[in-house]
Amino acid sequence: MGDHRSSTPPVALVVGVTGMAGLSIAEYLISPAAPGGPWRVYCSARREKPSWFPLRRRPLHHLRRRQLRRHSINSAPSPQITHVFWAALQVRATEEENCAVNSAMLANVLNVLTKSESSKLRHVTVQTGTKHYMGPIFDPFLSTQLSPPDPPFLEDAPRVPFPNFYYELEDLVASYAPKVSHSIHRCSIIFGASTRSAYNCLLTFAVYAEICKYERAPFRYPGNQYTWGHLCDVTDARVLAEQQAWAATTEGARNERFNCTNGDVFTWKRMWKLLSEVFEVEYVPFDGGDEKFDWVSVMREKGHVWDRIVEEKGLFRSKMEEITCFAAVDAVLNIGFQHVSSMNKSKDFGFFGYADTPTSTKYWVMRLRQLNIIP
Repeated sequence: MGDHRSSTPPVALVVGVTGMAGLSIAEYLISPAAPGGPWRVYCSARREKPSWFPLRRRPLHHLRRRQLRRHSINSAPSPQITHVFWAALQVRATEEENCAVNSAMLANVLNVLTKSESSKLRHVTVQTGTKHYMGPIFDPFLSTQLSPPDPPFLEDAPRVPFPNFYYELEDLVASYAPKVSHSIHRCSIIFGASTRSAYNCLLTFAVYAEICKYERAPFRYPGNQYTWGHLCDVTDARVLAEQQAWAATTEGARNERFNCTNGDVFTWKRMWKLLSEVFEVEYVPFDGGDEKFDWVSVMREKGHVWDRIVEEKGLFRSKMEEITCFAAVDAVLNIGFQHVSSMNKSKDFGFFGYADTPTSTKYWVMRLRQLNIIP
């Protein structure tokens, strides 16, 4: 399997660059380690880059949202985009709304980039996730109708018969074939560093731990007995970036779907011990009682506590409600099946990236501290 052949040097557009995945993709592409790198990288996000953003003075060219609208990008400093890395996400109340808004965003960018006969665009990577296999688990109505999936998750599993914006994105990029190829990257729970990701599990745990520490409250596990003792996996944002760059430059990976995880598994019992260690709080074993710990309701009242922590520690000014996702994490920690994806297809096609999850966890907590997002 060789690389895509073209006389045009690769020029990337990373959409959603201030999120966990988008930031790691941009950092990887501008490094010499990236295949064909360092790339020329343009980036875009819905809002201005925050003060913690580490690539403010690096070779990264920021496009404003208006430059990704119709008739605009060709009049911007002529970025001859060859590859789009789609890591953008908007979350709405229902899955039908998610389908509409997210497919419209992607369609808008691709239509602008392909409308000219001189378009250089040749590949699009799209980040989705394991909701592809589970169904719309965050939809307030549809989530009650889902059946447990059969893990490990395999890329050729049939679609769940419910609305899912991941399906919309896959079908959309496939419609640009054969002129533009694509690859789909189904990640697990992402571990990375950002205040701009809608679903940031690690930062949610970090905020929770700091509030527990501040109030001298126990760092209780909010999941159920099943997830406490059964297997789960996560995705280091750096592994996701490496897989996307690999697929974007590998002939045999065109128009394929790939799971993307660290390649190992853990129980939440073991992870809770690790999180207690890195956040410097006392480890509290899950007691297995019948009464569920409703941390979503408890934490809903703690925004003012996080405000005090931010002020006293001199942290990046953030609002707890904007950087955490307690309800989403609660849903994941209270499932009744093992959240595990197979990486066999990815390895069969030639991608062998991996990360040791305990080491990865410590790295990203350290990075959140270096960026002054947490103490």
